Amino acid sequence: MQWKHMCKPHAFTVHYVQRMKKHRWRCKAVTFWCSDEVLCCHWLQALNDLLEQQTWRPKHLLVYINPYGGKKKGKQIYENKVAPLFSLASISTEVIVTEYANHARDNLYEVNLEKYDGIVCVGGDGMFSEVLHGLIGRVQKDADVDQNNPKVPLSRCNMRIGIIPAGSTDCVCFATVGINDPVTSALHIILGDCQPLDVSSVHHKNMFLKYSVSLLGYGFYGDVLKGSEKNRWLGPARYDFSGFKTFLSHRYYEGTVCFQPAKWAVGSPRDKVCCTFGCYICRQSSKQLEEQQRVKTNGLESNEKENWTVVKGKFMAINAANMSCACPRSPRGLSPAAHLADGTADLILVRKCSRLDFLRHLIRHTTSNNDQVFIHYPVKLEM
Repeated sequence: MQWKHMCKPHAFTVHYVQRMKKHRWRCKAVTFWCSDEVLCCHWLQALNDLLEQQTWRPKHLLVYINPYGGKKKGKQIYENKVAPLFSLASISTEVIVTEYANHARDNLYEVNLEKYDGIVCVGGDGMFSEVLHGLIGRVQKDADVDQNNPKVPLSRCNMRIGIIPAGSTDCVCFATVGINDPVTSALHIILGDCQPLDVSSVHHKNMFLKYSVSLLGYGFYGDVLKGSEKNRWLGPARYDFSGFKTFLSHRYYEGTVCFQPAKWAVGSPRDKVCCTFGCYICRQSSKQLEEQQRVKTNGLESNEKENWTVVKGKFMAINAANMSCACPRSPRGLSPAAHLADGTADLILVRKCSRLDFLRHLIRHTTSNNDQVFIHYPVKLEM
């Protein structure tokens, strides 16, 4: 709220969020006039007191900007669209423009996190991944947890991460907010909205490799991403170029996939229930998962290896989706009913097939009515 010097003597303006169509939010304002100065001050004091009671709203944020992601407009997007809103909401920020790969990750290992209520990354999925790895790694380091041991439970991270989309696909932002719009994301951050996410860790021979919150892909999608890194100068078009080349190569991989059925999960990939804020299935599944982990910790489970299922064959793609992986090009994503925080991943196995059949599989992701075949499992992959 701020004072307005207008023709009438006593006035103040309240800025609020208006929900628009297709998950888009906008900041609007309404001005109140009052002939009595004392009454006007009472209103201002009452409104300020209500705002102070909303302790979940951030007051101090650490902002990382990737100036090279997407169309290289990250800094411009933040300065023109996001910074004015943060200033309007009286949020103080410390802004760091990254200069090299993993700059944000390395910085998070050194910065004093107690000064901030949250971290904001301006960029694409790669920038979010940097911040995620830096923050989780810092928390584990402070808690003296060995990340290389896949059986050791990680320390929970209480610091929130906000995403301002400025990348090529912005899959994580689209799947959680419903739209890739910097203003909408900034308003969610200002209001203190919080959405928990499942995080998967990837290990190889007791060596930690990466964390994943969206898609863990081996085969086609992994090859597309690997090929796209060689053509970053193309911008967002690099995914089309790499995808076309990978499709023509028609490569397949022979191997073994081991996975553990999520029998305790409440939802199913075929229930067609889209995960949203406060999702009932996520809450119930998380409780079931915590109970399962408690049983394992107390040594009450008989034989965990009996629950693993093994699939052998030749695969075009092996995908484990922690979320729907929706984006503007695929509005429903690879797994439309995947939940954000239910403790499971949707395992999608695509066996060796003809180019035509595989093309049909890819086209289904861009439509909203066609069905896919999914297996709803937390997974461990062995290739």
